[in-house]
Amino acid sequence: MTHDRMLTFIDSLYSGNTPFLEELEKSSLEEGVPIIRKPTQALLRFFMEKDHPKNILEVGCAVGFSAILMCEHAGPECKLTTIEKYEKRIPLAIENFEKAGMEDRITLLEGDATDILAGLDGAYDFIFMDAAKAQYIRFLPDVIRLLKEGGILLSDNVLQEGEILESRYAVTRRNRTIHSRMREYLYEITHHEMLETVILPIGDGVTVSVKKKGK
Repeated sequence: MTHDRMLTFIDSLYSGNTPFLEELEKSSLEEGVPIIRKPTQALLRFFMEKDHPKNILEVGCAVGFSAILMCEHAGPECKLTTIEKYEKRIPLAIENFEKAGMEDRITLLEGDATDILAGLDGAYDFIFMDAAKAQYIRFLPDVIRLLKEGGILLSDNVLQEGEILESRYAVTRRNRTIHSRMREYLYEITHHEMLETVILPIGDGVTVSVKKKGK
């Protein structure tokens, strides 16, 4: 109970977002669309204001909430590429980009992230991973390839509401694949020779990885 009260207190201290994002968050949650949690929003704002990345890649767009948030705080020179495969959400995301005046700064790529990532080139300053959790481990080789030296990879929802602590057989059968692959992902990014990673128990858990220079 004390832990829950502490989280509520911390959430109450965040300054919030622009009116457009506040309304988008409210309507999305009412319609059952997943939106990044308040602590993750704050962490993204922090990195955007700290580093002002000019080239951002997002894996998992949904309705565009986090893409817009990042562009708002990264600065006017920022360009963001986001990937989404769920066809019903793609037109909503595009509409939201236009309403936010971000249509010239955000490029949405439609399709499976595995295929799209393999076809991308260039180096990204910041990559935000927030797609199908069981696929993180499959995306990782291309994500590392696309991340520039000194760049940041932030992965969301890595603790799976605490289930990541449990034995594979203690979670429901339908969640076992996600559970085992996320454990594999966490081990890989914390032991990868090209990454320095910290796991933060905020929101539903995030990892922050920096690509080491000279690797």
